Amino acid sequence: MSRIQSSIEIAKSSWKVLKADKELMLLPILSTLATVATIALFLVPIFVSTDLENWEPGTAHYVTFFVMYLVLAYITIFFNAALVNAAHERLSGGDPTLGSALRGAARRAGKILPWAIVSATVSLILRSLEERAGIVGRIVIGLVGMAWAVVTFLVLPIIVVEGLGVSQAVKKSAEMFRRTWGENLAAQVGLGFVGFIASLPGVAVVALGAANGLLVLVAVGVLWLAAVAIVMATLSGIYQTALYHYATDGTVPGAYYDNRSFAEAFRSKREQRRYR
Repeated sequence: MSRIQSSIEIAKSSWKVLKADKELMLLPILSTLATVATIALFLVPIFVSTDLENWEPGTAHYVTFFVMYLVLAYITIFFNAALVNAAHERLSGGDPTLGSALRGAARRAGKILPWAIVSATVSLILRSLEERAGIVGRIVIGLVGMAWAVVTFLVLPIIVVEGLGVSQAVKKSAEMFRRTWGENLAAQVGLGFVGFIASLPGVAVVALGAANGLLVLVAVGVLWLAAVAIVMATLSGIYQTALYHYATDGTVPGAYYDNRSFAEAFRSKREQRRYR
């Protein structure tokens, strides 16, 4: 079984977990609603009180935007933490609810905040450097950003499940990455591939509707893409939690995942040569 095939099997297993707890799809929806409300709360007063034609942002505006960015990062990470908590409860034999997921995230609220600050700050720095760099620089910075995302992929499950602080969680996530040779990237690619395939019908419907001036078709296509985004965001959190368990214990609890799929996805290059 190839790594891509294994990662697709992992995505199917994550879907089984989602089917057992369909209400978890409400978490990305709540996250989106909270995000929209926060953006409106910060930006509407500025637009109402400012002459946009002659507007030049000052220090106060930049501070406001930075605070807004931190709040948005915290909202996203908080609801992702709720999803991780629910997935952990399901894999551990429990029966999570929307309420238990949110309470689990709330218990780690103090631990989540520093991670939101670190995550948002790194993202802003990389974006700022990318805007100032040339083509080659942008490619390099993009690779740095991708490496950061992969190395810290398990930080949130570590914080939620173990209650560790940010520095300890980042260190442990990096150790897990080195131990598995970063092969979790292959599984993430598989999950992304599933999302890409699922999005194609929506893209086709939107294109067809736009080409023929049929707003109904455009709306249907947009709703399809929104539904795919919600499902894939939920699957990503579930997969992230299962990945954490495998990287920690060498096995995923519960009967949803086949550990052989994870073993194939994580097998190092040396082991691959040995088995050929």
